[in-house]
Amino acid sequence: MKTKLRILGFIIFNVFSISLVGQEGEEKVLLSFDDIFSGEYEAKSVDPVHWLADWKSYVLTEPSESGKGKDIVKYDIETGKRTILVPSYRLSPPGESEPVDPDDCQWSYNDSRILFFTNKKPQVWGGSTGDYWVLDMNLWTWNMVGEEFPRQSLKAASFSPDGNKVSFIYNANIYFTDLTCFKTTRLTDKQFERVYNGMGKGCNTSMISLRYNDLRYGHDGYCWSPDSRSIAYTQVDYTDVPDFHMINNTETLYPEILSFPYIKVGQKLPGFRVGVIEVANSETNWLNLPCDTVNDYLWQMEWTPKGNELFLQILNRRQDTMKVILADVNENLVNIIHRETDRAWVEPNDIHWIDNGDKFIFYSETDGWHHAYLYSRSGQELGLLTPGDFDVVITQGVDEKNGWLYYVASSDNPGQRYLWRVPLNMKGKPERVTPGGSDGTHKYQVSPSFEYALEEYSSINTPPVYNLISLQGHKIIRVLEDNSELKGNLDKLYMVPTEFFRVDIGNNIELDAWCVKPPYFDPEKKYPLVFFVYGEPALQTVLDQWRGRQHIWHLMLAQKGYFIMSVDNRGTPSLRGREWRKIIHGKLGILAPEDQAAAARVILKERSYIDEDKIGVYGHSGGGQMSLHLIFRFPDVYDVAMPSSFVSNQRFYHPGYQERFMGPLHENFDAYRLGSPITWAHQLEGKLLIIHGTGDSNVHYQSFEALINELVANKKKFSMMSYPNRNHGLNEGENTQYHLHALRTEFLMRFMPPPK
Repeated sequence: MKTKLRILGFIIFNVFSISLVGQEGEEKVLLSFDDIFSGEYEAKSVDPVHWLADWKSYVLTEPSESGKGKDIVKYDIETGKRTILVPSYRLSPPGESEPVDPDDCQWSYNDSRILFFTNKKPQVWGGSTGDYWVLDMNLWTWNMVGEEFPRQSLKAASFSPDGNKVSFIYNANIYFTDLTCFKTTRLTDKQFERVYNGMGKGCNTSMISLRYNDLRYGHDGYCWSPDSRSIAYTQVDYTDVPDFHMINNTETLYPEILSFPYIKVGQKLPGFRVGVIEVANSETNWLNLPCDTVNDYLWQMEWTPKGNELFLQILNRRQDTMKVILADVNENLVNIIHRETDRAWVEPNDIHWIDNGDKFIFYSETDGWHHAYLYSRSGQELGLLTPGDFDVVITQGVDEKNGWLYYVASSDNPGQRYLWRVPLNMKGKPERVTPGGSDGTHKYQVSPSFEYALEEYSSINTPPVYNLISLQGHKIIRVLEDNSELKGNLDKLYMVPTEFFRVDIGNNIELDAWCVKPPYFDPEKKYPLVFFVYGEPALQTVLDQWRGRQHIWHLMLAQKGYFIMSVDNRGTPSLRGREWRKIIHGKLGILAPEDQAAAARVILKERSYIDEDKIGVYGHSGGGQMSLHLIFRFPDVYDVAMPSSFVSNQRFYHPGYQERFMGPLHENFDAYRLGSPITWAHQLEGKLLIIHGTGDSNVHYQSFEALINELVANKKKFSMMSYPNRNHGLNEGENTQYHLHALRTEFLMRFMPPPK
């Protein structure tokens, strides 16, 4: 058989699939590198469902029957009758060269209007801007929101609750357009250069962690009152926050300097205040908040069902105390109704109101697990809703009519997710809604009536299946997508299913892990081992769910002769209780690498077929700094590391994340030093490939260059790749992800070749 090769710079690998004969005589396929990006192994998805106001039907977007664009399609829930609600040819606003994206839209409360976000323009700070169009479903007319403003300059648009207005932000001021007469009104008056209305306090980076936003409800720091007469909003003052500068070398003849305010660890935070403005007269009433409006964080702001009250959650800078506040906006009466404290950090909350705003559901870890509690509106605890030794992941919905709280949890396997429910009257035990025997991860979009749901099921070996179900009894009404074609392609692969296991690192500590094995495993040979890591509080890697392209890449590496593993150390957001997650407080970047190295040593001891001289590790973002820690601090274990988009020095990052887990810099200075990978760079002995985007507005390129300087100063050899103007995810630009995966593949093949 003649082998064909493709050369990409210095990267050489086979790009054609090869068929082999399996043990039982069936033909099996070896993956090529190009297969990973061909689309042949890409799962189809069902877009987020929109439940129509009649509660009897739902809407999806689907490829148009014309072959161009997408249609907005209505389905009857019970009969399955399909009706094209908006054909693709109607999704082109007048004068626009491109149709709108039907996946990026909002519906008015009665489904009579749709608000589309088009021509999106990513910004390095403050969120994307673009254009907004409203399609009137009754009149079949298009109207541009804020058409008097420059194109691609609006952001954070939202329908008012009555569906008759659209609010938006332009140039740090809040406006609204009346959809009955299409008059646009400015509500706020920005008087100073660095004061921003309707913007969350963290802006370009998350205030709390990579998985949290500054303001959970509202849009970028504002929210409509239930009667559509007022808007509550934040005003944030960045006057005393220094600018951070990035440079764009490639898109203009002369380099462009991009500047935006950015807070570093230990630096002064921007001040904020909360106001309520009446849309009829544009007058703002500023609330007298019982907090430090410079050093505290506004976590949540929303209107209560009462309509004249704001509910706010405000964290102190240490993030160990949350003030829960009710504010009567008419009387400007502000009361602290609850204080949630934790000796490490307080987990942010999703609030759910019941009994017309007389009670609310609030989450706490006071009993050692993340549980839902019921409170009166005055702040009196009424009882524990979800008793048991397990963690609740998220509330899925509150069915007041039938008296149920629906939530996602897993009582026995921290890597899996199921739907549960418990009576709101606290007179019954939790019930598992997801049927037994379906291990893996189940995600749900529940209808407002709580009669139906869209269920997405997957496991690490099974691509997603989307079912429309009847929630009572979890009965499948119809399968919307089963990815049968992808399953068929996977069945043809020469592969061994990924397996889960635990690693005992001593002291009664067991870490969850998974393993992808070479399909032709020979216990008499020695195989290289590659760890995929994250290890920080924002992400769990040992999950029994489909991992898409990354999983296919792992399968290809396994076919070449690599073992691939991932381990969740203590401090990851695993469903193993408060102590598991918060043991790393004050020790971020210190304890977790020790757990990872201990697990690697145990694996090497227990698996004699692993080549102890060929241990690699890679990870992105938090996994990037973990990779650096491992190869710097444990050169006796790790031989190759390929980190990307990492924080090399904890002092460079945002305090909303870093101080949350490490405490104030002046109180824990030495731990900040020890927890920063750059501190240990002088110990590098193995092969290192570092990767970063120069346009990373989250983890700045500064982190990358600082590490380069430290490695050079210590006469360390390493390889590096910079991707011009790519942001944190390294997704921008043609073939960037292709190049990144190829780069890592070649690096492994060069410095950790598999057995022949």
